[in-house]
Amino acid sequence: MSRVYANRVEAGRELAAELCKRLAHPPSPPLPASAARVVVYGLPRGGVPVAAEVARALRAPLDLLIVRKVGAPGQPELAVGAVAEGEPPEVVLDEQSMAWTGTREKWVREQARIEYAEVLRRRQTYLAGRVAPSVQGATAVVVDDGVATGTTVRAAVQALRRRGPARIVLALPVAPAEVIELLRSLVDEVVCLAEPVPFRAVGLHYGDFHQVSDEEVVRVLQEAARAHGAPGPAQGPGWR
Repeated sequence: MSRVYANRVEAGRELAAELCKRLAHPPSPPLPASAARVVVYGLPRGGVPVAAEVARALRAPLDLLIVRKVGAPGQPELAVGAVAEGEPPEVVLDEQSMAWTGTREKWVREQARIEYAEVLRRRQTYLAGRVAPSVQGATAVVVDDGVATGTTVRAAVQALRRRGPARIVLALPVAPAEVIELLRSLVDEVVCLAEPVPFRAVGLHYGDFHQVSDEEVVRVLQEAARAHGAPGPAQGPGWR
């Protein structure tokens, strides 16, 4: 078992420290100047407190990538798909889980439509019509509190890619190594602090892994907005 974080704030601070180290090492080939601008995205709800610490360290605006898992029939914790916000919504199928459970694609897509109503509710509840910072040509840092199957992250990243960022960096405190390898092909860089073997569950790597509430998400976003000073893209240290 790899180390256990006290809570999501501690995990976010450790993740932020690692990301800041990487700022000093420019990628090759060099990125366009616009990519020095950074937007940090948290995946609600658990990824938001982690992402807030990253945004604070990078002096970047914090936004959300809202995505919902589609659970298998009779096994709601097992993802057979996911849906992320977008026009149109981004639907991802987990073909392996679908095969294991005998779930048909038509059923997954029907459930995705149902789950999308919750995506829209969360966007309104958390951000109340706030204008999202533009990520066009910038570097997007996508943060969650951990990954198990990677299905929801895949949907979030694919939806984000349509917004035109120059670069997507996926930042995670913990995830299984085999899932990280799968996700590397979808993003430009992965920063993962721990890849335990065997991997059992994200929650086992936290002392406090309470269910984050809507109210906590709203509070964290408000604090991040005040710390950043004003809505809109940041001109912080940048991802060079």
